[in-house]
Amino acid sequence: MRIDVVDPAAYTPPYDHALCAALARAGAQVRLQTSAFGYGDVPPAEGFQRIERFHRFAPGRPGSRVRTLARAAQHPVDMLRYRRAAADADVVHFQWLALQQVDLHLLPDRPRVLTAHDVLPREPRPGQLKGQRRLYERMDAVIVHSEHGRGRLMDEVGVPADRVHVIPHGVLDALTHVSAHAPPSWRTPIPRSRSSCASGWCARTRGSMSCCAPGRGITDAELWIVGMPRMDVAPLRAAAPPGVRWVTRFVSDAEAAACFRRASLVVLPYREIDQSGVLYTALGFGTPMVLTDVGGFGEVAAQGAAALVPPEDPSALHAELARLLRDGAARDALAAGARAAAAGPYAWDPIARRTLEIYAGITA
Repeated sequence: MRIDVVDPAAYTPPYDHALCAALARAGAQVRLQTSAFGYGDVPPAEGFQRIERFHRFAPGRPGSRVRTLARAAQHPVDMLRYRRAAADADVVHFQWLALQQVDLHLLPDRPRVLTAHDVLPREPRPGQLKGQRRLYERMDAVIVHSEHGRGRLMDEVGVPADRVHVIPHGVLDALTHVSAHAPPSWRTPIPRSRSSCASGWCARTRGSMSCCAPGRGITDAELWIVGMPRMDVAPLRAAAPPGVRWVTRFVSDAEAAACFRRASLVVLPYREIDQSGVLYTALGFGTPMVLTDVGGFGEVAAQGAAALVPPEDPSALHAELARLLRDGAARDALAAGARAAAAGPYAWDPIARRTLEIYAGITA
């Protein structure tokens, strides 16, 4: 079976590469149709072909307005060119289609699958929600990563149940093979057993403030907030207690690997999310996690891989952080649960087999 996996803007290279490699191991001929990733290296293409077909003219720095506008202007032309290239694919599996109102008119006439990494845009532009709903109508199958996401697709969007398929997000373990390197400014006298890390974007919907407040009173540990912000973090810095370290930029793979290997806990205090690539990276490292009970996070915690607290409840989060930082055995139990989950329900080979079953169903 010939499969095109399509991520025009290269939003999730680690996920794309892991899925393509697993599909190739299962016997499929796979092409990843994407664009150059502007922030650093990507994992190697193991057993599949990577084609940087989209957004080849990319001026300005990654994330800049100039670059965003240039990519948006190229996108319709690139999609039209891809329609011709997709003629020999048995299935086209989209990962992201960010210009919904445009993309729904440019889809190739092939069996189509869309993975709903975000069921609906969290901060939609005008017309974006309507465009996303119409995109779902144009798909032969839609994949979500949790039962929570399946319920949202059926209840909020109206996608028929027989077109919605739950396939877990696979563990992202590419960073576990990277040599960790932390710059001198990251050095700290706090031992590994007493550090914590809140990793991911500092975004309005992702709860960095909720993580800062519970850190007050925990004096023998450090809280690290790592990742490129998409907002003004000055209010967060002003409200943060002592002992918070800020790395507010896109970090390299080596730095990210150092952060995960060093952390005693990865804390994801989201207020709103379906699933998180940071979560599945932490699974790959077997790092204990504290998650808020939002989206599909509870389904991961049910595997014994994470502790769960209510969202926007600083007292509960503070109590859980303090408990786990004191209790090494409890952290070890969560780490064992994370490793078991990574090798079991979130392993890529069974995910690939289930995905191929969906492809077979829509092409039969």
